[in-house]
Amino acid sequence: MLVIPAIDLKDGQCVRLKQGRMEDATSYGDDPVAMAARWVEAGARRLHLVDLNGAFEGKPVNGDAVMAIARAYPNLPIQIGGGIRSAETIEHYLSAGVSYVIIGTKAVKEPAFVGEMCRAFPGHVIVGLDAKDGYVATDGWAEVSTVKATELAKRFANDGVASIVYTDIARDGMMQGVNVEATAQLAREGGLPVIASGGVTNLDDIKALCEVADSGILGAITGRAIYEGSLDVAEAQRLSDQLTGGDS
Repeated sequence: MLVIPAIDLKDGQCVRLKQGRMEDATSYGDDPVAMAARWVEAGARRLHLVDLNGAFEGKPVNGDAVMAIARAYPNLPIQIGGGIRSAETIEHYLSAGVSYVIIGTKAVKEPAFVGEMCRAFPGHVIVGLDAKDGYVATDGWAEVSTVKATELAKRFANDGVASIVYTDIARDGMMQGVNVEATAQLAREGGLPVIASGGVTNLDDIKALCEVADSGILGAITGRAIYEGSLDVAEAQRLSDQLTGGDS
Protein backbone atom coordinates (compact mmCIF):
# COMPACT_ATOMS: atom_id res chain seq x y z
CA MET A 1 0.00 0.00 0.00
CA LEU A 2 1.37 3.36 -1.06
CA VAL A 3 1.75 6.27 1.33
CA ILE A 4 1.04 9.28 -0.89
CA PRO A 5 2.00 12.79 0.26
CA ALA A 6 -0.43 15.53 -0.73
CA ILE A 7 0.59 18.93 -2.05
CA ASP A 8 -2.41 21.25 -2.15
CA LEU A 9 -1.88 24.38 -4.23
CA LYS A 10 -3.63 27.69 -3.57
CA ASP A 11 -2.43 30.93 -5.16
CA GLY A 12 0.93 29.27 -5.83
CA GLN A 13 1.39 28.31 -2.18
CA CYS A 14 1.51 24.85 -0.61
CA VAL A 15 -1.39 24.82 1.84
CA ARG A 16 -3.72 22.58 3.82
CA LEU A 17 -7.40 23.26 4.35
CA LYS A 18 -9.71 22.11 7.11
CA GLN A 19 -12.77 20.31 5.72
CA GLY A 20 -12.22 21.93 2.33
CA ARG A 21 -12.76 25.50 3.52
CA MET A 22 -10.67 27.88 1.39
CA GLU A 23 -10.77 30.51 4.12
CA ASP A 24 -9.28 28.03 6.61
CA ALA A 25 -5.91 27.50 4.91
CA THR A 26 -2.53 26.97 6.53
CA SER A 27 0.46 27.77 4.29
CA TYR A 28 3.51 25.52 4.31
CA GLY A 29 5.65 27.38 1.80
CA ASP A 30 5.69 28.97 -1.63
CA ASP A 31 7.95 26.51 -3.50
CA PRO A 32 5.95 23.47 -4.66
CA VAL A 33 8.97 21.85 -6.35
CA ALA A 34 10.99 22.05 -3.13
CA MET A 35 8.04 20.53 -1.27
CA ALA A 36 7.88 17.70 -3.79
CA ALA A 37 11.61 17.14 -3.31
CA ARG A 38 11.10 16.81 0.42
CA TRP A 39 8.64 13.96 -0.01
CA VAL A 40 10.56 12.25 -2.80
CA GLU A 41 13.67 12.23 -0.64
CA ALA A 42 11.58 10.66 2.14
CA GLY A 43 10.77 7.77 -0.19
CA ALA A 44 7.39 8.71 -1.66
CA ARG A 45 6.52 6.59 -4.70
CA ARG A 46 3.63 8.78 -5.83
CA LEU A 47 2.49 12.37 -5.20
CA HIS A 48 -1.06 13.67 -4.91
CA LEU A 49 -1.44 17.25 -6.16
CA VAL A 50 -4.57 19.34 -5.84
CA ASP A 51 -5.27 22.63 -7.60
CA LEU A 52 -7.56 24.12 -4.97
CA ASN A 53 -8.28 27.28 -6.94
CA GLY A 54 -9.02 25.09 -9.94
CA ALA A 55 -11.53 23.01 -7.98
CA PHE A 56 -13.58 26.14 -7.31
CA GLU A 57 -13.10 27.81 -10.69
CA GLY A 58 -13.62 24.69 -12.81
CA LYS A 59 -10.37 25.04 -14.73
CA PRO A 60 -6.63 24.77 -13.93
CA VAL A 61 -5.21 27.73 -12.02
CA ASN A 62 -2.00 26.31 -10.54
CA GLY A 63 -1.05 24.29 -13.62
CA ASP A 64 2.43 25.83 -13.87
CA ALA A 65 3.37 24.50 -10.43
CA VAL A 66 2.04 21.05 -11.30
CA MET A 67 4.04 20.93 -14.52
CA ALA A 68 7.18 22.16 -12.78
CA ILE A 69 6.97 19.21 -10.38
CA ALA A 70 6.35 16.80 -13.27
CA ARG A 71 9.41 18.15 -15.08
CA ALA A 72 11.56 17.87 -11.96
CA TYR A 73 10.54 14.24 -11.36
CA PRO A 74 9.80 12.65 -14.76
CA ASN A 75 9.86 9.09 -13.41
CA LEU A 76 7.61 9.72 -10.41
CA PRO A 77 3.89 8.91 -10.75
CA ILE A 78 1.91 12.09 -10.08
CA GLN A 79 -1.86 12.37 -9.76
CA ILE A 80 -3.57 15.74 -10.06
CA GLY A 81 -7.07 16.85 -9.15
CA GLY A 82 -8.91 20.15 -9.12
CA GLY A 83 -10.64 21.79 -12.07
CA ILE A 84 -10.30 18.87 -14.48
CA ARG A 85 -13.47 19.10 -16.54
CA SER A 86 -12.38 18.81 -20.18
CA ALA A 87 -10.44 16.49 -22.50
CA GLU A 88 -8.12 19.39 -23.32
CA THR A 89 -7.11 19.81 -19.68
CA ILE A 90 -6.45 16.08 -19.32
CA GLU A 91 -4.37 15.97 -22.48
CA HIS A 92 -2.42 19.01 -21.33
CA TYR A 93 -1.51 17.42 -17.99
CA LEU A 94 -0.67 13.99 -19.39
CA SER A 95 1.54 15.44 -22.12
CA ALA A 96 3.37 17.40 -19.38
CA GLY A 97 4.29 14.15 -17.63
CA VAL A 98 1.50 13.77 -15.08
CA SER A 99 0.49 10.09 -14.73
CA TYR A 100 -3.10 10.33 -13.52
CA VAL A 101 -5.85 12.93 -13.65
CA ILE A 102 -8.56 12.93 -11.01
CA ILE A 103 -12.08 13.74 -12.15
CA GLY A 104 -14.25 14.84 -9.24
CA THR A 105 -17.21 17.17 -9.60
CA LYS A 106 -17.75 16.40 -13.29
CA ALA A 107 -17.78 12.65 -12.56
CA VAL A 108 -20.77 13.15 -10.28
CA LYS A 109 -22.62 15.62 -12.48
CA GLU A 110 -21.83 14.01 -15.85
CA PRO A 111 -20.90 10.34 -15.27
CA ALA A 112 -20.77 9.64 -19.01
CA PHE A 113 -17.78 12.00 -19.27
CA VAL A 114 -15.72 9.54 -17.21
CA GLY A 115 -16.28 6.71 -19.68
CA GLU A 116 -15.39 8.97 -22.59
CA MET A 117 -12.15 10.05 -20.94
CA CYS A 118 -11.24 6.48 -19.99
CA ARG A 119 -11.56 5.50 -23.63
CA ALA A 120 -9.54 8.50 -24.77
CA PHE A 121 -6.85 8.19 -22.09
CA PRO A 122 -6.87 4.52 -20.94
CA GLY A 123 -5.22 3.82 -17.61
CA HIS A 124 -4.81 7.48 -16.69
CA VAL A 125 -8.19 8.40 -15.18
CA ILE A 126 -8.93 8.36 -11.45
CA VAL A 127 -12.29 9.37 -10.04
CA GLY A 128 -12.33 11.45 -6.87
CA LEU A 129 -15.32 10.76 -4.64
CA ASP A 130 -15.65 13.11 -1.69
CA ALA A 131 -18.35 12.01 0.70
CA LYS A 132 -20.11 13.15 3.81
CA ASP A 133 -22.04 10.46 5.71
CA GLY A 134 -21.63 8.25 2.62
CA TYR A 135 -23.12 10.77 0.17
CA VAL A 136 -21.04 12.40 -2.55
CA ALA A 137 -20.17 16.11 -2.35
CA THR A 138 -19.21 18.34 -5.28
CA ASP A 139 -17.96 21.83 -6.19
CA GLY A 140 -15.14 22.00 -3.68
CA TRP A 141 -17.43 20.26 -1.17
CA ALA A 142 -19.89 23.15 -1.27
CA GLU A 143 -22.76 20.86 -2.31
CA VAL A 144 -23.76 17.44 -0.92
CA SER A 145 -25.69 15.26 -3.39
CA THR A 146 -28.22 12.48 -2.88
CA VAL A 147 -25.89 9.98 -4.57
CA LYS A 148 -24.18 7.28 -2.50
CA ALA A 149 -20.45 6.90 -3.05
CA THR A 150 -20.69 3.12 -3.33
CA GLU A 151 -23.36 3.32 -6.04
CA LEU A 152 -21.32 5.76 -8.09
CA ALA A 153 -18.16 3.66 -7.76
CA LYS A 154 -20.01 0.63 -9.12
CA ARG A 155 -21.00 2.62 -12.18
CA PHE A 156 -17.39 3.60 -12.90
CA ALA A 157 -16.01 0.09 -12.37
CA ASN A 158 -17.04 -0.83 -15.93
CA ASP A 159 -15.59 2.33 -17.49
CA GLY A 160 -11.91 1.46 -17.03
CA VAL A 161 -11.22 3.88 -14.18
CA ALA A 162 -7.76 3.23 -12.68
CA SER A 163 -8.85 3.81 -9.07
CA ILE A 164 -11.03 5.87 -6.75
CA VAL A 165 -9.70 8.53 -4.39
CA TYR A 166 -12.15 8.45 -1.51
CA THR A 167 -12.21 11.37 0.89
CA ASP A 168 -14.28 11.55 4.05
CA ILE A 169 -14.94 15.29 4.21
CA ALA A 170 -15.79 15.29 7.90
CA ARG A 171 -12.27 14.10 8.72
CA ASP A 172 -10.19 15.92 6.11
CA GLY A 173 -7.55 18.15 7.65
CA MET A 174 -8.96 17.55 11.13
CA MET A 175 -6.32 15.05 12.35
CA GLN A 176 -9.08 12.77 13.64
CA GLY A 177 -8.09 9.49 12.05
CA VAL A 178 -9.11 7.87 8.79
CA ASN A 179 -12.54 6.34 8.18
CA VAL A 180 -11.25 2.79 7.66
CA GLU A 181 -14.65 1.14 7.64
CA ALA A 182 -16.16 3.35 4.94
CA THR A 183 -13.00 3.14 2.82
CA ALA A 184 -12.86 -0.65 2.96
CA GLN A 185 -16.59 -0.88 2.24
CA LEU A 186 -16.20 1.26 -0.87
CA ALA A 187 -13.32 -0.93 -2.08
CA ARG A 188 -15.31 -4.12 -1.53
CA GLU A 189 -18.61 -2.93 -2.97
CA GLY A 190 -17.38 -0.56 -5.66
CA GLY A 191 -15.16 -3.03 -7.50
CA LEU A 192 -12.26 -0.59 -7.96
CA PRO A 193 -8.96 -0.03 -6.14
CA VAL A 194 -9.41 2.75 -3.57
CA ILE A 195 -6.96 5.37 -2.35
CA ALA A 196 -7.92 6.53 1.14
CA SER A 197 -7.93 10.24 1.89
CA GLY A 198 -9.04 12.41 4.78
CA GLY A 199 -7.90 12.03 8.36
CA VAL A 200 -4.72 9.94 7.83
CA THR A 201 -2.96 11.19 10.95
CA ASN A 202 -0.43 8.71 12.34
CA LEU A 203 1.02 5.21 12.08
CA ASP A 204 -2.09 3.74 13.68
CA ASP A 205 -4.10 4.92 10.66
CA ILE A 206 -1.57 3.39 8.27
CA LYS A 207 -1.66 0.13 10.21
CA ALA A 208 -5.48 0.09 10.25
CA LEU A 209 -5.63 0.60 6.48
CA CYS A 210 -2.98 -2.07 5.89
CA GLU A 211 -5.12 -4.53 7.84
CA VAL A 212 -7.91 -4.13 5.29
CA ALA A 213 -5.69 -3.46 2.26
CA ASP A 214 -6.62 -6.79 0.69
CA SER A 215 -10.16 -5.48 0.27
CA GLY A 216 -8.73 -3.29 -2.49
CA ILE A 217 -6.98 -0.34 -0.84
CA LEU A 218 -4.17 0.83 -3.10
CA GLY A 219 -2.84 3.72 -1.04
CA ALA A 220 -3.35 6.40 1.58
CA ILE A 221 -3.06 10.12 0.92
CA THR A 222 -1.74 12.16 3.82
CA GLY A 223 -1.45 15.91 4.11
CA ARG A 224 -1.64 17.91 7.32
CA ALA A 225 -0.14 15.04 9.36
CA ILE A 226 3.14 15.01 7.42
CA TYR A 227 3.39 18.79 7.47
CA GLU A 228 2.80 19.02 11.21
CA GLY A 229 4.91 16.02 12.13
CA SER A 230 2.43 13.45 13.46
CA LEU A 231 3.33 11.11 10.59
CA ASP A 232 6.74 10.46 9.03
CA VAL A 233 6.51 9.53 5.33
CA ALA A 234 9.53 7.22 5.30
CA GLU A 235 8.46 5.43 8.48
CA ALA A 236 4.89 5.08 7.25
CA GLN A 237 5.96 3.59 3.92
CA ARG A 238 8.31 1.14 5.66
CA LEU A 239 5.48 0.00 7.93
CA SER A 240 3.12 -0.36 4.99
CA ASP A 241 5.66 -2.44 3.07
CA GLN A 242 6.12 -4.72 6.08
CA LEU A 243 2.39 -5.23 6.54
CA THR A 244 1.31 -5.49 2.91
CA GLY A 245 4.29 -7.27 1.43
CA GLY A 246 6.30 -4.57 -0.31
CA ASP A 247 5.70 -2.28 -3.26
CA SER A 248 2.18 -1.47 -4.35
